[in-house]
Amino acid sequence: MAETPSILLVEDTASLAAVYTSYLKRSGYESTQVMSGKEALHELGEGGYRVILLDLQLPDMDGIEILRMVQEQKLPVAVVIITSNASVNVAVESMRLGAYDFLEKPFSADRLIVTVRNALKHMQLSEMVEAIKERTHFYGFIGSSFAMQSIYRTIDSAATSKATVFITGESGTGKEVCAEAIHKCSPRAEKPFVPLNCGAIPKDLMESEIFGHVKGAFTGAIGNRDGAATQADGGTLFLDEICEMDLDLQTKLLRFIQSGTFNKVGSTRLEKVNIRIVCATNRSPLQEVQAGRFREDLYYRLHVIPIHLPPLRDRDEDILEIAKSFLIDYAKEEGKEFKSFSAEAIELINNYSWPGNIRQLQNVIRNSIVLNEGQVLTADMLPSLRGVNTGFSEYKGNVPGRNVDGNRDRSKLDAVELLPSGNHFAEISQSTEITPLWMVEKEAIETAIKTCDGNIVKAASLLDINPSTIYRKKVQWKELEKKTS
Repeated sequence: MAETPSILLVEDTASLAAVYTSYLKRSGYESTQVMSGKEALHELGEGGYRVILLDLQLPDMDGIEILRMVQEQKLPVAVVIITSNASVNVAVESMRLGAYDFLEKPFSADRLIVTVRNALKHMQLSEMVEAIKERTHFYGFIGSSFAMQSIYRTIDSAATSKATVFITGESGTGKEVCAEAIHKCSPRAEKPFVPLNCGAIPKDLMESEIFGHVKGAFTGAIGNRDGAATQADGGTLFLDEICEMDLDLQTKLLRFIQSGTFNKVGSTRLEKVNIRIVCATNRSPLQEVQAGRFREDLYYRLHVIPIHLPPLRDRDEDILEIAKSFLIDYAKEEGKEFKSFSAEAIELINNYSWPGNIRQLQNVIRNSIVLNEGQVLTADMLPSLRGVNTGFSEYKGNVPGRNVDGNRDRSKLDAVELLPSGNHFAEISQSTEITPLWMVEKEAIETAIKTCDGNIVKAASLLDINPSTIYRKKVQWKELEKKTS
């Protein structure tokens, strides 16, 4: 029989510790119970534990100190915080310090076992990622989060293939960086990488940009010109914002992908090239197909290997790492002495939702370095994250469901908003009575948690958000309910 995973229970109330131990034993989990922080630190020093059930209120120290030690020493253990109703805010903060999940007293045996089981699975997945050798930098990407490790592996696998790759993600998430990474990892790396933005070129000129033209093909065609397809011969053609392409040109692109041949505009001579096509969009391609704006046959021809880049707000553990890299690079480029962030600046950066994603973070850091002096970049040097107008307004108020600061506290809808599908959600407009979006969001999240039998991690996975997002929102909801009561 395989050795059962070992669990460390840190609980100073003997009666509760006995109940939790019996819950675990009935499900086949071995546990060791200690009643103080000192004992917990000793047991952790011995090693061998996969999960810690940690009460924050211990007789000799704050449980947060143990959590910090686990984080600082990078111990391979998942920490589950046990807390009372009065310390939910502390529990949310503990999630920022690396806790995997938290249990709010009182909780049932089922809730405890589901949480422990998920924590053990999380540890197994983490070890798999570690075994693959965690990468913090990858062909222009910065980030060591699980989501990015998965993307790096997909790029590794896709690079050697000839299949088309379809990259999706919000504006500013690094779709062109992803396309270039695929090219650099591929056998075509020594050949050209040619990017073409389908949304930045007038549709009348788009065919010529892709396939080229001959002299006299149209007004202004004063000579023969090779298009992107010819320029990329042997290499990779990257079609960014592919969903902006005109339907007529989509037909010609489909024929080109199927045969590898094309005619320049104004020419009857058939030309052939050997290229790998990578495309990207910040829209939902399936929704574009359903709306009739994108050919279904072209979609399935292009959507062979899909890669979805997560928004920066769903990469909590990567945000500061990326910001530090930008700080060092831009300080050197601008001849400044900045080397680090203050604690307040770190908190501000981590708490912001970054609706403009990595591009916005990049601009904010560069802006702050150019306009300030010193070795430590402080919160006062980041006014755009405090809601002050500093030229970054293009990222504020333009993202559905965010307030003027770009933060996640959402309470108003713009003119017309299409809410999540469901029996009681529908398209609404200014003329109808509007329920604040945070209430609708609260109901949706609470329904998901209830459907998952209280398992917040599972609910977050199904909602395609981080568990820490739910914990933060629970705190926000309490504040909003106080204001509206």
